[in-house]
Amino acid sequence: MSAAELLRGIRVVPVVVIDDAEQAVPLARTLLEAGLGAIEVTLRTPAAMDAIRRIVNEVPDMITGAGSVRKAAQVAAIADAGAHFGVSPGASPALLDAVEEAHLPFIPGAITPSETLCLLERGYGLQKFFPAELSGGAAYLKGIAAPIPEAAFMPTGGITAANARDYLALDNVACLGGTWIAPAASLAAADFEGVAERARAASLL
Repeated sequence: MSAAELLRGIRVVPVVVIDDAEQAVPLARTLLEAGLGAIEVTLRTPAAMDAIRRIVNEVPDMITGAGSVRKAAQVAAIADAGAHFGVSPGASPALLDAVEEAHLPFIPGAITPSETLCLLERGYGLQKFFPAELSGGAAYLKGIAAPIPEAAFMPTGGITAANARDYLALDNVACLGGTWIAPAASLAAADFEGVAERARAASLL
């Protein structure tokens, strides 16, 4: 199954940085109860891999992804942790080779038309567009839709509740990564009520 098939129907994927693995399950349950059925846990902290494993095991209805995957060696690790899909900010031949060997649904990153075409040649119809706002935002994705209509994107980076609809209105945006839903400050304060409120609003976008 491809990442596009796995995430079909999901419009917003919370992108989270978890410093304390103990927060992983309560966070995943909060998001799921608020109407968001997927999560991307970035590999930016030592707790990330344990957090992924806990969510997969204890919140089985949540589609759990690993983000910020940059190295081929990380692919086996996230697969072993049970991640349902992976996301990378970019792509390299070694990384893609590892992904294909592991048969892991994956969303590799692309910014330029050349990168997009290279990934399409390898079968990746859904690609991450990061950092979205700094790379031209919704206007760029609208512009690239005509010459490369077969590419779909998951924009992430700089997207907020205020501009999310601009992206989701585009035909070539399958879903978006939402860092505003469960920001580091909210997790540090264990403000799951605030997370739930933003997640409920995001589920209606």
